[in-house]
Amino acid sequence: MAMNGGSGRDTLSKVERTAVAAAVNAILFQCQLQRSERKMRAAIRARWKRTLQSTNVEGEDSGAICDAVLQVCYAMGCGAFPRATPRRWMKRRIGGTWEDLRQCDDATANYFKDKLRMSPRVFREITEALSPFLERRVTFYREPLQPDHIVAYALYRWASGETYESGTCSFDIGRSSGVVAVRDVTAALLSAYPDKISWPTGLQKAVALHAFADKGFPNCHGCIDCTHIFIDTPSNCPGEDYYDRKRRFSVQAQVVVDLNLRVLDVFVGYPRSCHDVRIVHLSSLWPRAEARELFTGPPVMLPFGVRMNDYLLGDNGYPPFEWVVVPYGGLSQTPSELRFDNKQKTARGAVERAFGRLKGMWRLFLRSHKMNMEMFPQQFIAVCILHNILIDAGIPFDDNLLWEVRPDGVRRRVDLGMQRALRPMCMESSTGDALILRDALAERMGV
Repeated sequence: MAMNGGSGRDTLSKVERTAVAAAVNAILFQCQLQRSERKMRAAIRARWKRTLQSTNVEGEDSGAICDAVLQVCYAMGCGAFPRATPRRWMKRRIGGTWEDLRQCDDATANYFKDKLRMSPRVFREITEALSPFLERRVTFYREPLQPDHIVAYALYRWASGETYESGTCSFDIGRSSGVVAVRDVTAALLSAYPDKISWPTGLQKAVALHAFADKGFPNCHGCIDCTHIFIDTPSNCPGEDYYDRKRRFSVQAQVVVDLNLRVLDVFVGYPRSCHDVRIVHLSSLWPRAEARELFTGPPVMLPFGVRMNDYLLGDNGYPPFEWVVVPYGGLSQTPSELRFDNKQKTARGAVERAFGRLKGMWRLFLRSHKMNMEMFPQQFIAVCILHNILIDAGIPFDDNLLWEVRPDGVRRRVDLGMQRALRPMCMESSTGDALILRDALAERMGV
């Protein structure tokens, strides 16, 4: 505001005049809206009064009804009531696998085992353990997915091996929600069960050692082997590194199991081109084993004065480390060497059964599929955690999961992606089997 020379009268600048004009226009517009609103209210009230009078409704009740109807109209206009149709950015809920899993009847247990590979009780226990990590914040747009819904879809994705496009339809969620659900459940399993995959101690260790001793291998802790997990052509990676001898792209997973098929150690993520020995050296198992952090038990004295420390059973893909016992191999073998190899392979068959149970239950890792290579190792470790949870819970395994029907109608056993096919076992026995086995083990360790 400026002073106009000697007259002393105030004048407005151009900007101030524009602001005053805009304010006046806003006030006039608001007054016009209020007048229109009052006219609309009066018109609606008069219309409803005429309608009610035409139906012989008494005057005292008609005014109250008109007020009630008017309030309902305003409530609907303000969005206080839900819309009859969903918003465009929301997916319509139509039911499906998730709705069937929520039913409480006699068929629920079998349906859970078929779809999620576990009983309803085990599913509830897992959901309770993961719920603190899966709570969603309520937003303005829609209600968030509940933890049990999220866990159920992730388990279904791993168990069925379906794509996100087909699997999410069964759970009434979008594809992006399915991707996020699998990612979050993976992280929750790793956080909620950090010690589910661990080296045995205490009673568990004593039971494992006793089981292998009954097989003729004292001080043995478990079996070690690698398996291929088939994937589609990896992106942002040199594809030739992942191309295996079966002309498929795959990633290697090194797993140590005991005779109860529990996973004791897992290392996954390297391409097929890596040799077993290189994977051992790259894994955390190597420095821990060399530092005697895993094998801490007292040695056992075998015949020929051989001192036997703790060890694992491996195949011919591994060199004879101090803590890995491998078969003799070769074409010309003595009877004692052949018997030792057969016994060693029979005991080491636990790792093949573990891979069969693991991949048979969680069939996503049995077939080729698209996989984010950054999240792939975490997902496989999460499935190994579920594998141990189901073993501890006593969930049986259906052997029919290891068989499939080819397009030509022939039923065949599924490919577990093992490194080498095992030779037929010689199951002959005699009264001197135990002594021969101990002598061969002692000689092998002596060499």
